[in-house]
Amino acid sequence: MGFHRVSWFIYFSFLFKMGHLVSPLTRRPPAPLALSLTAIRLCRPERKHQPSVLTYFTDSKMESDTTVRRIKSPATRHFVAQDNDGARDRREDNGYSGDQKRKPEVSLYLLREGLTASLVSVFILLLWGLVHLSLQQLVIGKLSGEFNALRARQHLEQITSVGPRPVGSEENEVLTVGYLLEQIESIRATTAAGPHQLTVDVQRPTGTFSIDFLGGFTSFYDHVTNVAVRLEPKGGTEHLMLANCHFDTVANSPGASDDAVSCAVMLEVLHSLASQSTPLRHGVIFLFNGAEENVLQASHGFITQHPWAEQVRAFINLEAAGVGGKEVVFQTGPENPWLVQAYVHAAKHPFASVVGQEVFQSGVIPSDTDFRIYRDFGNIPGIDLAFIENGFIYHTKYDTANRILTDSIQRAGDNILAVLKHLLMSETLAESSEYRHGNMVFFDLLGVVAVAYPARVGTILNYMVAAATFLYLAKKASLPGNGGGRYVRDLACATGVAVLSWVVTLLSVLIVALLVTLLGRSMFWYTHFYAAIGLYGSAATGKMILIHTLAKNLYYGGVRLLELGDLYFDVSLLLWCCSLVWLTQRGLCSAYVPMLMVAFPLITRLLLSKELKHKGASLKYSFLYLLGLTLPYVHFMFLIWVVFEIFTPIMGRSGTEIPSEVVMASLVTLATIFLSTFFLHFMYLVKSTKWILTGLGSVFMVMFLLVSSGLFFPYSDNPQSPRPKRIFLQHTTRTFYNLQGQVESRDAGLWINSFDFTGIQHITPHIPEINDSIRTHCKDDRPFCGYPWFLPVKFLSRKNWYLPAAEVSPSSPVEFSLRSKEETSWGTVKMTFDVKGPSHMSLYLMPHRGSALTSWSFGDGTPQFDLSGEYFVFYSHGLNTPVWTFWFEIQPPTELNPAGPEGMISVAISTHYFFGEARRTPQLEEILLQFPTWAFPSSWVSTYDMYRY
Repeated sequence: MGFHRVSWFIYFSFLFKMGHLVSPLTRRPPAPLALSLTAIRLCRPERKHQPSVLTYFTDSKMESDTTVRRIKSPATRHFVAQDNDGARDRREDNGYSGDQKRKPEVSLYLLREGLTASLVSVFILLLWGLVHLSLQQLVIGKLSGEFNALRARQHLEQITSVGPRPVGSEENEVLTVGYLLEQIESIRATTAAGPHQLTVDVQRPTGTFSIDFLGGFTSFYDHVTNVAVRLEPKGGTEHLMLANCHFDTVANSPGASDDAVSCAVMLEVLHSLASQSTPLRHGVIFLFNGAEENVLQASHGFITQHPWAEQVRAFINLEAAGVGGKEVVFQTGPENPWLVQAYVHAAKHPFASVVGQEVFQSGVIPSDTDFRIYRDFGNIPGIDLAFIENGFIYHTKYDTANRILTDSIQRAGDNILAVLKHLLMSETLAESSEYRHGNMVFFDLLGVVAVAYPARVGTILNYMVAAATFLYLAKKASLPGNGGGRYVRDLACATGVAVLSWVVTLLSVLIVALLVTLLGRSMFWYTHFYAAIGLYGSAATGKMILIHTLAKNLYYGGVRLLELGDLYFDVSLLLWCCSLVWLTQRGLCSAYVPMLMVAFPLITRLLLSKELKHKGASLKYSFLYLLGLTLPYVHFMFLIWVVFEIFTPIMGRSGTEIPSEVVMASLVTLATIFLSTFFLHFMYLVKSTKWILTGLGSVFMVMFLLVSSGLFFPYSDNPQSPRPKRIFLQHTTRTFYNLQGQVESRDAGLWINSFDFTGIQHITPHIPEINDSIRTHCKDDRPFCGYPWFLPVKFLSRKNWYLPAAEVSPSSPVEFSLRSKEETSWGTVKMTFDVKGPSHMSLYLMPHRGSALTSWSFGDGTPQFDLSGEYFVFYSHGLNTPVWTFWFEIQPPTELNPAGPEGMISVAISTHYFFGEARRTPQLEEILLQFPTWAFPSSWVSTYDMYRY
């Protein structure tokens, strides 16, 4: 089917050039092009006695000296020869004019097809190379010598040397805490004679809160660990900054980037500030929190319970969504522009984007940081920084210290130290509440300079640019010969053609993505990213060029006019301007992007108007035009890089339900559409698009054949650049009890979750027993389908596999008991439970028909359910914790709404053994050895017990 459609595509593109765009059998347009042709013909206005123009160029000399036109009309047929002077006089009037009485004119300087394609391609490649060059230049300029990256690297290597550090493990609660305290004590001893005092407090808070992350759930923590260090001038201070990192990790990952390197940077920043001879104006708290991976628990314990928290006026949070590279400011505020101004003023190597902030806060990226806790529960503003490069190995065994360059550490340290010093010496921090007004527009240009201005200034600037654009278009509409709204109608129709090309292009590329998915070649770009550009990019570019070629030949009669190029430049300007107005009206700071994409092309076009009128679409015009687009395009291409740098790795951990090919094809197509906007008018300034279409069609065909053949394997075990497939593997025992408390059923097995769209198709050839015959399905009458979910993400991964195995017998099994059950005076049933188990447990509550959960002992007392209507409580503890006791109240069924045979509610408790001897079993170890080297199976032992009441 795919080859058939492609052959039609090439066939009709060539037939159309010959003037025979019809079906060989029916003499009608073929079905794949029906939508495009119909829309173009409906858009075409009525033109009575419109002459058609056929232009012939005898050779290159005649193109520069003489143009010969044959004008063919119902009344006359004649040839007109014109010399250079006559042609030049007419080119003086080459701005858009829709005068029907005036004969259409053909420019003497139309661009050659190959030259145009080469110019645009070189321009894009140069800017793309410039973006990558700027990303590789981690440290620019001379080092201050205040931050020692080599000493910070030593801290990083020591912290990661103990291995993974899940909450509750000795590695996290004892060894890492011990190392931090040792280094802090050393800093205090060496700087005791200075003007500062240093206070250390080890906090072990207990608390609970609800959060709407991952569909909404509740968290309960008990005796998790915080190491808080307070540095201030001797004699004390009233106002404090907060710098935050976390030293815990997910299971099975050494967590060098997430987030040991940030803690190493903070230790060295602490050393540098404490060693200063000049006293600070304000104090700073360095919080090394030990339970961030347990969904932000330790930061909540600090900001809601620690006595120092009341004095915190702002914070800086250091995080990671990748390994190494540049740390980017991707969140600020809320509504405290002075923080952004401080970063812009002080940061030695700025790297920031308000676009990232608005995308991240939209919830599109399935992740969160301690920024949310300090903002929502502490009501304090802050700056969120994160490493984002190479997210493929984030949260895997490959996240090791040797993969983080010393220059990355130096860069982060220079920035954090400089910004902290600036804030700690400023008067703003003491009166921060007075500077809380609005948001900030902020971005950097290739990491060299940062730009920031208040959002209200941005709104004024955006509307000024929009007004200038509409004034420019209105002036063109008022030119002689455009009476009766002729220009407006042509502009509207051309805009319709452009939008139609976008829609048809997106649909066409999505069809290709569907074919790739059906062929079983999903995620071929995971290791070979540029293969996606070759396949989807060539398809998108070719489709758009084909549609505009159809428009030029069918609607505009094949005449190549400068007027058409001018008109389609206005179309691009209008579309970007509309997006500028829309984003500005919605109050989004990201509106600065279309503002740049409108302002610079408009200024460039105005400056080059005489060049275009007098010399046409010359090489000089094209070069100067591209030069004028350099700044907005290089910044826009940087944003495109950020999008792919973040979302490509995310597809490897986004679950089995999100079609990865649709996402990638859409991203490539949208990037192609946005980049092509101000090159759109070149399609109307070239003599032909035959060879461009042929070349793009050839690239598409070759790439499609290579992808279909399976040449591009999605995963890689390359030590320099691994691209692992993520698998969650739990050896679990499940026990289900009935209303009488008797065991209804019991089983054990290896529960397997694939965290990308390909499922287990690439695993089965290596481990034949893992195949679709052991595919399991959700049991709706059991909480969370009857499986031990660690987090409430079952909506992301509904395809699971369950391989029967021997029962597990952890050395410290869970102890779960109903302490009391009583009826309240207001008609509910209150049930209290005691639980004793490992450091990580999940509680699931599923009220049955006729029942409703009314209150509980978690969060603010109001039960918060997830997307499926069930209730999920995540529990973790540190060392030396008591029995976990909790209660909830449930409204029992009534006579009008009676209960079913399953009772009022099902309560399930799952345990997760992430460390120690309990996390392994012989059968688990045996199957782990069978996994291919390009897979990363994160494994542990778990149990699931369900009770009905």
